[in-house]
Amino acid sequence: MKLRNIAIIAHVDHGKTTLVDKLLAQSGSVRENQRVDERAMDSNDLEKERGITILAKATSVVWKDTRINIVDTPGHADFGGEVERILNMVDGAVILVDASEGPMPQTKFVLSKALKVGLRPIVAINKIDRPDERHQEVLNEIFDLFANLDATEEQLDFPVLYGSGRGGWMAEAPEGPQDQGLAPLFDLILKHVPEPDTAGKDEPFKMIGTILEANNFLGRIITGRIQSGSIKPNQSVKVLSGSGELLESGRISKILAFRGLERQPIDYAEAGDIVAIAGLQKGTVADTFCDPQVTEPLLAQPIDPPTVTMSFIVNNSPLAGTEGDKVTSRVIRDRLLKEAEGNVALKIEEAEDKDSFYVSGRGELQLAVLIETMRREGFEIGVSRPRVVMQKDENGDTLEPIEEVVIDVDEEHSGVVVQKMSERKAEMVELRPSGGGRQRLVFHAPTRGLIGYQSELLTDTRGTAIMNRLFHSYQPYKGPLPGRVNGVLLANAAGESVAYAMFNLEDRGPMVIDPGEKVYAGMIIGIHSRDNDLEVNVLKGKQLTNIRAAGKDEAVKLTPPIRMTLDRALSWIQDDELVEVTPKSIRLRKLYLDSNERKRFEKSRNVA
Repeated sequence: MKLRNIAIIAHVDHGKTTLVDKLLAQSGSVRENQRVDERAMDSNDLEKERGITILAKATSVVWKDTRINIVDTPGHADFGGEVERILNMVDGAVILVDASEGPMPQTKFVLSKALKVGLRPIVAINKIDRPDERHQEVLNEIFDLFANLDATEEQLDFPVLYGSGRGGWMAEAPEGPQDQGLAPLFDLILKHVPEPDTAGKDEPFKMIGTILEANNFLGRIITGRIQSGSIKPNQSVKVLSGSGELLESGRISKILAFRGLERQPIDYAEAGDIVAIAGLQKGTVADTFCDPQVTEPLLAQPIDPPTVTMSFIVNNSPLAGTEGDKVTSRVIRDRLLKEAEGNVALKIEEAEDKDSFYVSGRGELQLAVLIETMRREGFEIGVSRPRVVMQKDENGDTLEPIEEVVIDVDEEHSGVVVQKMSERKAEMVELRPSGGGRQRLVFHAPTRGLIGYQSELLTDTRGTAIMNRLFHSYQPYKGPLPGRVNGVLLANAAGESVAYAMFNLEDRGPMVIDPGEKVYAGMIIGIHSRDNDLEVNVLKGKQLTNIRAAGKDEAVKLTPPIRMTLDRALSWIQDDELVEVTPKSIRLRKLYLDSNERKRFEKSRNVA
């Protein structure tokens, strides 16, 4: 059967996964009476909850006499490491762009990577049925983006389709016809995307690992594209690292091919096909899986460096071990190393005291997703505030990461956004109307200044602003930035918080805990209305008397507390505070530094 390998790439929420749903349905890969969840490729619980794709996944459909392998990729910049690897597996890409929003930062990021590896993308302008669609301007913006990214003449001559992924149709004109469904997209893929290069199918077997996952029955499963040769079950292979070092030798126990939403075992696969193999113990992402006679590894695509680091510390609070069952440094270390194997954008370093780990990644969201996954697995950990990874140039001067920030906001709120961003040492590079009374502001801002800004932005703009970020470059250090204005309210003893005490403390500032919650000395229970920290008694109950007067015993009415979600807590805390994460709770606490903690704290600041 003929083959085509494509990736679907786009900015977050531009409709990639919804389009894959329709491609599966209209190609006959899913039975008409088969129950399929919406966004079927987002199989992970966190992906369904947040509505974003976190892990890249492969599927395949058959159209006419051709099998099309499709890779669905994440759209958020923090998970860009997934996209960079995936583009080595495919011969073409469908770039999806929202008909109203136009090309966004992640569109620019994935497109630059696709053009760099020589792909000739197909442009699909999606959500054409939106009332505020502006397809002609968006098409011009896409062409300008291709030109700015130094696309070749061949790449600039890209085909364009218009349609609606949710509606399940694509056409060469914005108005349709709609009755052909996605057939024009399938036909264009067959016509425009080249067949995989199978010239090397008589050579020895070679494949680069691209996606790693664990299976309870098969062990480690590595997905990749076969670059040359062929493979059968029980065949001997070896694994080479990027430097050519032999990591292991073994036999392939099973070869799995993607067939719709399922993976089926097959007896033979050859150059050009995307398959998953099982049976090896050590081989991981970016390693070369090859025939025993091969001596040179394949060249893996370089991955952009991490820009944000956090300390993961063994939970040593008074409530440690009461809610989770995985609390020791050994199990935390094993879990983090296992995560780093499959996620090449993560970097793990162990501290000298063996009780904490420095975890570096692309952004707060990537690290927050890792923490959320671990807490659901039963881990208890303490987590520090995210810090940026600095670099030194050849003259010894400090460089810091700068991000390109695109903020879409109503015109009435643009003034406050410009003011807050300038306070955070951001430089505005573009301001233009984006239709519907909104403006698009583009800044180059230090990553340090953006930590914690998302919630402040939503407050300033009444929840109407949309912010997107993308790593731009390393530039000279911009100087100190303003920190958090308010201090915190700290519990002065251990026990359960009492509503009566919390009611009397409301003048001091808003609370972040509920009545009846367990607290301990040093735990943050509220935000002080002033800039200093204040220890308070949150355990004090109402004194009982034998005299009852009318009006004395009204029910206490408390102001609802500020809910500290994991993402919000990480961006809100200061350097001397920690987020205590357990399967049931997210608590904040002050770091009372003993000698060991002080050393760890200073070391983490030096790492940053």
